[in-house]
Amino acid sequence: MNRLTDTLNNRDKRDLLSVYFTAGFPERDSTAEIIGALCEGGVDMIEVGIPFSDPMADGPVIQHSSTVALRNGMTLSLLLEQVAEARKCNATVPFIAMGYMNPIMQMGPENFFRRAKEAGIDGVIIPDLPFGTYMKEYKELSDRYDLPVIMLITPETSEERIRLIDEHCEGFIYMVSAASTTGARDRFNEEQLGYFKRIDSLSLRHPRLIGFGISNAGTFGDACRHSSGAIIGSQFIKCLDAEPTPREAVRSLLTKIGRI
Repeated sequence: MNRLTDTLNNRDKRDLLSVYFTAGFPERDSTAEIIGALCEGGVDMIEVGIPFSDPMADGPVIQHSSTVALRNGMTLSLLLEQVAEARKCNATVPFIAMGYMNPIMQMGPENFFRRAKEAGIDGVIIPDLPFGTYMKEYKELSDRYDLPVIMLITPETSEERIRLIDEHCEGFIYMVSAASTTGARDRFNEEQLGYFKRIDSLSLRHPRLIGFGISNAGTFGDACRHSSGAIIGSQFIKCLDAEPTPREAVRSLLTKIGRI
C-alpha cells in the first residue's frame, strides 16, 4: 500500500495541499515537530527537503534554508532517521522526499530507495533527474520499492514529453508554474493561467499539482481551479522563520492561503 496513491485516489482532486520544508531548518532536530504540526493542520502531503549546497531550482528563501540546515549538521542519513521517527506518530499522511541527485548518489541510489521506503517515504522528487535517465536507471528501483518518482513539467515541456511522463511515472505530475526558481508571488499572470488551462485540457491519466509561486489565497485558488491542488514551499519557510513554533507557522500559512 502506498499512502501517496491512496491520497490521490480517494480525495476530491481539486484542493490538495502539499507543503515543503527543508529538513534541518530552522533547527537540526525540528523535522518531527514540523511534520507533526503539518499533520495536525490537515495538510494532505508533506515534502521533506534534502538540503543541498547548490539547489539550482530553488530561489533565495529555500537556498537559505538549505544553507542553515547544512550548517546545523543535517545529512540525508539523519533526515531519513528523523522521518522514520515522525512516521510512528503520523500513519496516514504521505511523505515525499525532495532533493537533488548529488546526495542520493553519495548514499547510493538503491540504498537511498530502500532506506526511504523503510523510513516511511511514499514518493520522491528529484528536480535534476532527466526523464531519460529515470527510465534507464531509476524506474526499476521506483517500481521495486513502490516509491513513485514524481517528474516536473514547465511551460516549455513538450506535449510529447508530458504524455510520456504521464504514461511511465506514477504518483502525480508536478507542474512548475513558470520557467524560474521557487519563490512566493502575489498572483499568476495571463500567460501562466493559459499554461494551466492548456495542461488541464490534455486529460492526463495522473493528477497534477502546481508549485512555484503559491503564496496567498488567490494563487492557491488558481492552482486548485486548474489542477488537483498546490505545492507550497517558500511561503512556509518564511512562516517557519517568522513564527516562534511550527504549529504557529502552519496556522500562519493556512491563514495566508485561505484554508482557515
